[in-house]
Amino acid sequence: MSDQPYEGPYEGYDPYPQPQQQQQQRQGHGQPQQHQPPQQPEWPQHTQQWEGQTWETQVQPSMPAADTTYLPPQGYQAYPEPQTYGTVGQPLPQEAPAPTPEWTPAYQPPVQQAPGTGGVVTPDSASGYGPPTVTGNARVTDAQRARAEGRSPIIEPGLQPAVLTAVLGLLLSGTAAIGQYALVVPLVLLQAVTAAGWFRLNGMWPARQGIALAFLGAVTADVALLAAGRENAPAAILGTLGVWVLLTLVLQLRSHADPDTRMYGLMATVASAALAIIATGHLAAEPDAVTVGAAAVAVAILARALPLPTAASVVVALLAAAGAGIAVGGMTDLGSKGAFLGLGAGVCALIGHRVASYDYPSRFVHFTAGVALPLAAAAPAVYLLGRALG
Repeated sequence: MSDQPYEGPYEGYDPYPQPQQQQQQRQGHGQPQQHQPPQQPEWPQHTQQWEGQTWETQVQPSMPAADTTYLPPQGYQAYPEPQTYGTVGQPLPQEAPAPTPEWTPAYQPPVQQAPGTGGVVTPDSASGYGPPTVTGNARVTDAQRARAEGRSPIIEPGLQPAVLTAVLGLLLSGTAAIGQYALVVPLVLLQAVTAAGWFRLNGMWPARQGIALAFLGAVTADVALLAAGRENAPAAILGTLGVWVLLTLVLQLRSHADPDTRMYGLMATVASAALAIIATGHLAAEPDAVTVGAAAVAVAILARALPLPTAASVVVALLAAAGAGIAVGGMTDLGSKGAFLGLGAGVCALIGHRVASYDYPSRFVHFTAGVALPLAAAAPAVYLLGRALG
């Protein structure tokens, strides 16, 4: 075995220098002796690399080491980064410990007290929505809530629709005195509003085809009556109604909707066409009967819109209709018999007014069905009582 020293990268290198040797070296350079902590040995810049197969099958991106000196604790609100003082290398001033943030509860909407009750009304109950759930909550309609609370789901049209009804009734009354062809103009307007209002009252909107079909039936009845004359009015009105029911049935059978939807559409279309065609009774009645009956309906609906209890309002409306019948009947050949005609027309008008008020109707319903149904429902009474009293 050779006595020569090993020549390699570690030749002449002492990995563990003695403290005495370091002190002698510092004394040899003339440096004053100071107390310094022992230095860590400098290891050679040789690292071992693993070249075997690892479990990682994809190259992982190298993430830079994050400086976690000023990272806030988990679960607390982060504070802004500290400002830099002085120049590079200058020590930072001693910072005060960061205050611990106080936990505050989440915002909760104020609780409102229900007026007149001892309960509490939350925003959800006030807006009509229930508490949030995973499956969702269907909104309860006003009519359903009214039934659940034992209230009546009836909202009357009010004064403005009553004024429109009175205006349309006075137009019918005035044009009837002029002539049959003059009466057609407000009558067609009444039939159009009746068809649209009935569909909307039943919750079917838009229903342009059904409204157009019902209105076309009413116009057909008007033309047939004008062609056949008043003496053949029942045949013209009932014949048109029968043809339109059959036509509506055929159209609904050709529909691709489900059976329930087709049945509902059939009933709504037939009822709308029937009401619009029955309104032709004003054209078939005697002119004096139309003058008295339309005026009585106008006065009765205005009286019904007065802010009175329901029972008192109905009584006042019927008395007003009878009085209008007497007053307007005195201007015609009916005389005092106009009271019976006015009373009968007023009863039918209040029935139509009640129908237009059912099940929390919308404002559109009030200004269509609420305006037209009282006059349309009074047409049979005007025709029958006019012939009986004339």
